[in-house]
Amino acid sequence: MRFDVVSLWPEMLEPYVSYGTLWAAQERELIEVHLHRLETFSQQGRPVVDDRPFGGGAGMVMRPEPFARAIDAVRAEAGTKPLTVLLSAQGVRLEQQLAKDLARERALTLLAGRYEGVDERVASLCDVELSIGDYVLAGGEVAAAVVLEVVARMVPGVVGRYESASTDSFFAGPLLGHPQYTRPRTFRNMKVPRVLMSGDHEKIRRWRAVEAWRKILRCRPDLAGLRQPPAR
Repeated sequence: MRFDVVSLWPEMLEPYVSYGTLWAAQERELIEVHLHRLETFSQQGRPVVDDRPFGGGAGMVMRPEPFARAIDAVRAEAGTKPLTVLLSAQGVRLEQQLAKDLARERALTLLAGRYEGVDERVASLCDVELSIGDYVLAGGEVAAAVVLEVVARMVPGVVGRYESASTDSFFAGPLLGHPQYTRPRTFRNMKVPRVLMSGDHEKIRRWRAVEAWRKILRCRPDLAGLRQPPAR
């Protein structure tokens, strides 16, 4: 699967895609990641990507032309029509099922904005607007990194053992993963549950299912249709 990210500062993403799962997936040619500097697509001789908003207001708005040229250039380079995503606080929220759907695409182009936002006409050039949560970031680079990792993990073969991904929180719907333990067996008087060392796989499976629901009720009761407790 091919990922293209168009950003004002692609250097912010270079270290992120050079380590861990994303790096290994690129080495094994399971995914490609291409980072593009938005200024490259501004008008020749004028590396300008933003301007004052019509109607007045604070800050600067990113112009539509560089993004339009970037979309066209990526399509030509990829030799296919990628699904084009505008990272935006007003977009549909990224959830695990959507990540699975996006991972079925042959190519994904992520547009990362900055400043006071992106000219609204850019959205009409995209297939979807995508948000990673109901809050505002200084720019779309962090959101692009999140989308890259979440979607790449759903590409077959990227996670070495499918089991590792399939037991993640939210993989099979609005559920949390079960509690995990490793050595030592006792840590600061806290012991590993005996059932996990019993060797009885059916008992372990049932224990994990029960504990996953207990975790939902304790940490995310909203997933069970209950009221979220106030933050401490």
